[in-house]
Parts: sequence; structure tokens; C-alpha cells
Amino acid sequence: MSVRASLVVEGRIATLGGAEGFGWVQAIAIADGRVIAAGDRDQVEPVVGPGTKRLILGPSEAVIPGLTDAHLHLAGAAASADQVDLEGETSADAGLRRIGVAHRALERDRWLLGHGWESDRWGGWPTADDLERVAPGRRAALWAHDHHSLWASHAALAEAGIGPGTPDPEGGAIRRDAAGRPTGVLHETAARLVSGLVPAPTADQLVARIPRLARDAVALGVVAVHDPGGLVPDRGLGAAFAAYGRLADAGQLPLRVHASLRQEAVDTAADHGLRSGDPLGSDPSGRARVGWQKLFADGSLGSRTAAMLEPFASELDRPLQAGRERGIFVTEPRALAELTARAAGVGIVSQVHAIGDAAVRAALDALAPHRGAGHLRPRIEHVQLVDPVDLPRFAWLGVVASVQPVHLRSDAAQARRLWGERAERSGYPWRSLSEAGTLIPFGTDAPVEPIDPWPGLAIAVTRADGSWPAGTPAFGRKEALTPARAIRAACLDGPISAGEGDRGRLVPGHRADLVILPVDALREPVEVGGPLATTRPHRVLMDGQVVFEG
Repeated sequence: MSVRASLVVEGRIATLGGAEGFGWVQAIAIADGRVIAAGDRDQVEPVVGPGTKRLILGPSEAVIPGLTDAHLHLAGAAASADQVDLEGETSADAGLRRIGVAHRALERDRWLLGHGWESDRWGGWPTADDLERVAPGRRAALWAHDHHSLWASHAALAEAGIGPGTPDPEGGAIRRDAAGRPTGVLHETAARLVSGLVPAPTADQLVARIPRLARDAVALGVVAVHDPGGLVPDRGLGAAFAAYGRLADAGQLPLRVHASLRQEAVDTAADHGLRSGDPLGSDPSGRARVGWQKLFADGSLGSRTAAMLEPFASELDRPLQAGRERGIFVTEPRALAELTARAAGVGIVSQVHAIGDAAVRAALDALAPHRGAGHLRPRIEHVQLVDPVDLPRFAWLGVVASVQPVHLRSDAAQARRLWGERAERSGYPWRSLSEAGTLIPFGTDAPVEPIDPWPGLAIAVTRADGSWPAGTPAFGRKEALTPARAIRAACLDGPISAGEGDRGRLVPGHRADLVILPVDALREPVEVGGPLATTRPHRVLMDGQVVFEG
């Protein structure tokens, strides 16, 4: 007995079928949550049964597959939603005023938590003395915009036992004044000395908070998330894993999630018999699954801790002590190799944060022997500066380059200053990676950036942003992607990297996850700040069912 469609969608539909391009068709037929036919209307009609519903697109609408945000700290963003948000504050004085207001509204014994400050935006590094003026005696910990530097108060430093004699931990640095006294900013692993004291959210709290943010993502067309973890202090598998499993079991997880774990949790996962790709909980739909082991090769551009082959371009922008002119290896190359091997031995595939070119090289070396360790693919996250010698190695080794184009919006000026001529020669090389055959799944890195995926899609094509000062040239225009390649990176490359061969296309056998959006978003040429950057879906379907309607 032939399968009959329960829903037919007619109009301008990008299936992403084939090796490139949009793969336009006139109609798709859906049954049991999957596409069963795609093509011209007369090709789809034979599978239509009596009573089949029809969704007819308007002339100003188009369909693409649902988006996957391949790097979104969903649990961390949900947990930090009520913290002090300094992203919009353009000066230290404005940020401190906001902190002061929060301090006065907070119970005396509570930690004051926040995020979003940036030394470049504020014209210098903030200090514990600054916090003491507006929040005296308060234990305070506020992450930088990039979440690689932590601004701590005197009370927090004291509770952590950090003083003039405290040595820098391996893979981290304590910012100090001329006399060697800690100033209040902790880089990379040094931040854990304080962040480890902050009470972690419970699974109950995350169960209450995650669905709201997840629904916001679905309304933007995102049907799946790869959560690299790390923004929620956890022990063992932690509250985030428990929350995702509970939400999936209760049918309350609005989108699909692959939840990664940190190196400290690998043994615990192995003891529970968990491997990359396994479901969390007993949900038969597999909405929540085990992701990757997340490792850190280096730090970040904004914190001047990216590990590089050559020193920072400007002497003034080398903020750490002598010997750190080329940034920091948060995890030394030999340790990276050992950790990826250990995880692969228990069926857990690794993803490695690597921003500087030295870190990217070390990550490729570490991942190379384990590309066949599971059906998830090994990945490098961010990949912002790549030596030309290493570009073809991604495809040769089967390593995925997980990138966040929206970072170019805030990073371009820093990259040009800190990396000099290397920035536009080797920075954010999305087109070169793609043309070499590398998967480049897109993400937002929320809450470092907003969860809105559309500005990043536009930046991938224009290599520029409307927030830049007038007259600022596009950054490395030769690395711009076509609109079709950008859409494929946002919809298809993420599922492939997660071993999901039945998602990301609207072709027979694939899940019927689709986004109806204004057709203007896909028109060429793509304008800076134009319809692609600002688009909002009209409807979103998952498994053929409407989950959002605007």
C-alpha cells in the first residue's frame, strides 16, 4: 500500500537537494513527519490522498529547511537571563551605574552576577576597585563579552583566596598591577578560581527556564541546537544534562538539542554507558542527545588569549606578562591529544575551541586520529585565524569547522588591529574552507551574541555590518559566501556534523522541518543590513507540524 500525504506545501521551496544551490521545487508532500515527495506539482500530486491538507504559499513567501544553531549555549543563556547585562553599555561609568542599581536591589548575601563588558568598548580593563565603589562588600563575578575573562570583586577574590602570592594556574592568567597585586580580572582557567564558587543552577531551575528561550529560537526558524555547555557551573554530568533529559521525556523540549560535556564529565558519562549521539532520558523521539566532549585549545581575540603562531601585531595590545605575546594555550597540545584519545576510547567525539592559528593547528593534530570514533564528526569551534597550510587539512581529516559569522560584527576592528595583515589574509576563512570541501555549520554563540541567526547569515555573504562606522570596508571580501552556501551552512552542515542524515534538506526521507519566510530574504544581491539580516519567519514546522506562526 502506497503512502499518502497528509500535507502538501506548494510554492517556492528550497530543498537544498543536490550538492550545491537552493534546489528549488514547486511542492513537497509530507506524511508521518517526513517529506515523501518533492518536485513539480505534477510529480507530487500522485501521492496526494483524499482529505490532504494544503499549505499554499503567498507570492511573497518562500520555504527553506529549519535552521540548526550549531553553537548556542542554550542552558547557559537560560540560566543567565536574569543577570546584569552590560552588552549595551558603551562606557565603564554606564556599566558601573547599572551594577550599582542591581547591587542595591539584591539581598546582602547573594552573589551579583553579570556579563557583557568589553575592555575595547570601555577603553580599558575594569578593576575590583571599580566594583567596590558601586557594590561595596559584595561578592561579584561578571563575564566579559567573550566569556573568557571574569571581572571579580574584592570579596570574591578573597573568598577564592586570590592574593599577590597566588600563581597563575596552567592555561590562565591573573591580571595584576605594577606591584603584582591582582586587579580583579581573571583570564581563562584563572576565572575558574572564582566561577567555581558561584552556586550552580539546579535542574529544576533550568527545566523552568530553557523552554522559554528555546521557543524564542524556534520563532526565529531554529529547530535544533548544539549546546557546547560550559556557561553553567556543573559537577559530573550536571544540571543541564538532567534538565534536557527531563524536558524531552515530558514532551516539553521545543527543539532538538545535542548537549556537549566537559572533560571532567567524560568518565561519568562512560560509567552511565553514554556515547555521542545517545538519547538523554527515555524520549523515543530523541529530542535530547549526547553531543561532543568540549575542549579548549586557547582563549579569545577580545581577551588577547588566542594562541597564535606570531605575536599580536601591536605592542600595546599584548596585555599579559612576558612570554604571553602569542596568547595562551588553555590546554597544551599534548594534553589535547591525550584528552581526545581518552574520550574516543569510550565513544565520545570531541569538539575543540580554537580561535588563533596555533590553536587551530594543535586542534587538527589532536582530532586527526579519531575522525572515525563515532557517527558525530570531530569539530573545531570558531576557527577565526587559520594558517594557509592548515586550510586543506580540515577536509583531508574530516574535521568540521563550526563557525559563527556574527562574531565578525564585533571582531572586525579588533582583528585588524591585533592580527595586522594576517587578519584579512587568513581570518574568518569561510569560503576557502567551504571550497576545500569542509563543512562549516553556523551558530550564534548565544549568549555571547543574541540568539537571532539572521544577522550572521547576512554577514557571511556581505562580510560587513550596518553597525560599523560609515565607510568601513568589508572584511576579507574574498571569503564571502553565496547566499545559497550560507543557507546550506545554517540548515544542512550542522545536522551532517551531528550524524543526522535525515535532517537539513526537504527531500524524500528527510524530516519535514521547514521555515516559511519572506522571499525578499533570499533575493540577490544581499544588502548590508537588508532583508536577510532582519528577516522573521511567518511559520515554522517541525516534523510537519506547525510549531510557530507569526
